[in-house]
Amino acid sequence: MADRVTSAHVHPLVMDVANAAETAALGNRLASALFPGALIALSGQLGAGKTFLVRAIAEGLGIADSRVVTSPTFVLIQEYAATLPMYHFDAYRLRTQAEFVDLGVHEYFEGLGVSFVEWADRVEGCLPREHLWISLEITGSETRRVEIKAIGERYAAILEKLREMTPHAKS
Repeated sequence: MADRVTSAHVHPLVMDVANAAETAALGNRLASALFPGALIALSGQLGAGKTFLVRAIAEGLGIADSRVVTSPTFVLIQEYAATLPMYHFDAYRLRTQAEFVDLGVHEYFEGLGVSFVEWADRVEGCLPREHLWISLEITGSETRRVEIKAIGERYAAILEKLREMTPHAKS
């Protein structure tokens, strides 16, 4: 990944969330900072809250009914209408990165919507050079540690905006 654009001067944003309400609040804050063509890569073990976070972001983007946002594990991609179109991918069941590319992901990535890729660590080589990487770690029955990394200048601006809106975050 030597050709990846990095924002080394921007430290990752790390925060502990105590419950679903705090995760939802994070998703709403993040939604307010997104732009057409944004890509959010998500990683974390099963049950860490990747889909829940996408649902919270969807609420922040004004989706009519966030209950429609479900894990695309078996269909591989879901599309949702919100203030920005949403494209929700899941790489969990894919055997190769080529299978991910075959979904036509680059057409989505170059579009005017926001793309979310769950299990992004499985297809990292297929992601655009610049993106936001969110890792979720289970730390208790309801608690999670969230680490957000910016790769590229536009994403560094998102990270800084989130940092300003999240007073208890660790850098």
